Amino acid sequence: MRLKTSQPISIRCAELARLSGTRALLGIAVLLSLSSATFAQSPAPAAADLPKPPASAAPPDDGQWTMPAKNDAATRYSALNQINGDNAKNLRVEFTFSTGTTHGEEAAPIVADNTMYIVTPWPNWVYALDLTKPGAPMKWKYEPPPIAASQGVACCDTVNRGGVFWQNKFYFNTLDGRTIALDVNTGKPVWITQLGDISKGESITMAPFLVKDKVLVGVSGGEFGVRGWTTALDANTGKIVWKAFHTGPDKDVLIGPDFHPFYTQDRGKDLGVSTWPPEAWKIGGGSNWGWMAYDPDLNLLYEEAANPGPWNAEQRPGDNLWTDGIFARDPDTGAAKWYYQYNPHDEHDYDGINEIILLDVPIDGKIRKVLMHPDRNGYLYMLDRTTGEIVSAHPYGYVNSIKTIDKKTGRPVVNPDKNTKLGTIVHDICPTASGAKDWEPSSFSPRTGYLYIPHENLCMDWENVQANYIAGTPYVGANVVMKPGPGGFRGEVSAWNVETGKPVWQIREDLPAWSGTLATAGDLVFYGTMDGWFKAVDAKTGALKWQFKTGSGIIGQPIAYRGPDGREYIAILSGVGGWSGAIVPGALDPRDPTGALGFVGAMADLKLKTAAGGTLYVFALPPS
Repeated sequence: MRLKTSQPISIRCAELARLSGTRALLGIAVLLSLSSATFAQSPAPAAADLPKPPASAAPPDDGQWTMPAKNDAATRYSALNQINGDNAKNLRVEFTFSTGTTHGEEAAPIVADNTMYIVTPWPNWVYALDLTKPGAPMKWKYEPPPIAASQGVACCDTVNRGGVFWQNKFYFNTLDGRTIALDVNTGKPVWITQLGDISKGESITMAPFLVKDKVLVGVSGGEFGVRGWTTALDANTGKIVWKAFHTGPDKDVLIGPDFHPFYTQDRGKDLGVSTWPPEAWKIGGGSNWGWMAYDPDLNLLYEEAANPGPWNAEQRPGDNLWTDGIFARDPDTGAAKWYYQYNPHDEHDYDGINEIILLDVPIDGKIRKVLMHPDRNGYLYMLDRTTGEIVSAHPYGYVNSIKTIDKKTGRPVVNPDKNTKLGTIVHDICPTASGAKDWEPSSFSPRTGYLYIPHENLCMDWENVQANYIAGTPYVGANVVMKPGPGGFRGEVSAWNVETGKPVWQIREDLPAWSGTLATAGDLVFYGTMDGWFKAVDAKTGALKWQFKTGSGIIGQPIAYRGPDGREYIAILSGVGGWSGAIVPGALDPRDPTGALGFVGAMADLKLKTAAGGTLYVFALPPS
């Protein structure tokens, strides 16, 4: 591990610390003042001259963790502070639990009413653990009847990203395309709704997202020529309330008279058809397997669409709307309000489904409602979440495929030397198809004003090949080989100053940083490595405070919760896999660098560093 630091930024922590990290949290204000160098030249402004945080309607943090992102704003921040930089060295294992599976464990454990819920990769078992008893024994286990063929339509391991607790029900998705609501008292299904069709290549790997009384779910399968969609289910009955496609005519995309995109290229009739070759939109991808967020004040749901298909962009001239972008929608009806496309005519599988974090940031003396999105293309976007306008866009990793983001047009200025071509190998495209970061979610601390971004440092060689569509089979059209980026390290965790658009500190890791991060009020950031180290670092400096070696590589999402004994606990699922780690559970040949859609080229040594196997680890300080 190599740590790089720069001068920290002074922050009004007292104002920020009072803001909680609970489910309805949206009033997060990043009150960043002048740098220490500036203070040396002039006095600090009076408190009355600084922008004030808006009043937050969020209740105090109750110590639970009921959804993967912690709250609707997706901050992944816990207001618990028993564990801090001074005592983190005393953290110890409180209990462990084997999931009984050997594929990638990407889910966040969910904690509600002194019970922890875990969703495994396929066959998507759900465990409920009793936190009131020593060792957290199992209360019940639910085993959905699995459709084994669904494993064949999982492009990048048979992962699952977790469930959601709401009103005594636990909601989760299955790889074979079902959404299921369980009664948390009995573990029995309240309802089961079939959404995906594996014969078309459809699967579901995302965690559901709840808004009001609706369960939001998106489909996976962009590498199988699916037609992407997001749907809303009634949380009490499982009935479909609305369904929005990400390609096709306006009526299917739920675009109507209230749709007002900020940029001109996204205005027009039926662009989800006309920006494709004839009929190509019907198998054009645009799946949604990532993250969502919700602003209750604006009543806007933010949901994204992934890459177009096939990867061979020469087969689909045009901007390929509405893929590789973000929609703001009315969650009650699904009606689109605005849209922004991160990667028009995506040539490098840069998708657009990474996390969305809602912040209220002081800009030019005023608080502005924004959303942060670290895209796979290597740029960290700050968008006005009321309109979709770009406020800023800065590279957070090494990028040579895009020169800059034009704020006037909203379009990336691409590097023509990295355009992909049929029958030609284009070397050293950075970032790689998995992006400067993939699905692994960032966290935000209102105490520091920093975004904590886990990401990769990988590049690739790419050759377009002709893709032929057969329903339910891969529809890719590219040969890819990935490799370490400049410097030779493959992963990095960055603390990002939201206001200045610059990193404050960076930690280099040998392997891709494929786990999420967790920020806490103890001024710690937790994350895991693909060779199995679970780490706590200082949120302000990045200094290592504690680490523990787990039994397998970590690609999951850490959480913090208050136990029934009043103590703070940290939990993480260990279990290597996912796209980056598929070589291990998939038993792939390290001599074939094109394996796992090219990821084996960058991870041929992973089998020597870790082994498969899913285990829950829960840590705490010794009782006082």
